[in-house]
Amino acid sequence: MSVNSTHPLPAAGPGGASPRPPIDYVAVEAHIRQLLVLLGENPGREGLRDTPRRVAAWWKEFLDYTPGQVATAFEHDIRGEQYVLVRELSAWSLCEHHLLPFRVRASIAVVPNGHVLGLSKFGRILQMHAHRLQLQERLTTQVAATVAELCGSPDVGVWMTGEHLCMSMRGVQAEAARTDTACLLGRLRTDAALVDRLHAVIHAGRAR
Repeated sequence: MSVNSTHPLPAAGPGGASPRPPIDYVAVEAHIRQLLVLLGENPGREGLRDTPRRVAAWWKEFLDYTPGQVATAFEHDIRGEQYVLVRELSAWSLCEHHLLPFRVRASIAVVPNGHVLGLSKFGRILQMHAHRLQLQERLTTQVAATVAELCGSPDVGVWMTGEHLCMSMRGVQAEAARTDTACLLGRLRTDAALVDRLHAVIHAGRAR
C-alpha cells in the first residue's frame, strides 16, 4: 500500500446537515443556573455553586469535540475477494429526544474499490457523528455514508448496538435492553453470503 491522498473529515452539523451556528456558552451557564432554580434547588449552595460552569464546560467539550482533521486514503491493489472490517468501536452520543446519553458499539465493513482508509479513521468518523444530539438510526446512516465517500467505495456496511439511558433509567426502565441498527450500501444490500460472513466475524468477536 502507498499513501494516495488526504482529505479533511467532512463537517457534520445536526442531522448531518450544515455545520451548526456558534454556541453561547456564557448563556448556557446562565440557563443552567436558572434551571436549578426551577427544579427547586439553590444554585448558590455548596455543591451546586460551580455546577452551571461545569455543565456549560461539558457541553463545550462534547459539542466542540474534534476527532481529527485528516482522513488518509491508501491505494489498494485488490487481489481476490477482500473486505475490511473494523469491529468493537465504541462512542457516546446524546439522545435528541431526552438529552440523555446513549452508548454504541459499532462494526464497519467496506469492500475496497482501489483505496482504503487508515484504520484509525473509522473510529474518528464514528466519533465525529456521535458528538451531537443524535438518533442511533441516523448515526448509523451517517457513518456509512461518510465511509463510502472517503473510501470511494459504494459497498459499505455499518452495524451498531446501542444502550440508551432514556430506556434504562426512565420510562420502562429496561436496563438490559439493547437497540440494533444497520445500514447496508451497494453490494452489501444484495450479497447475502458476504453479509453472513461479516456477521459471523462480528458475533464471534463479541462471544469471546
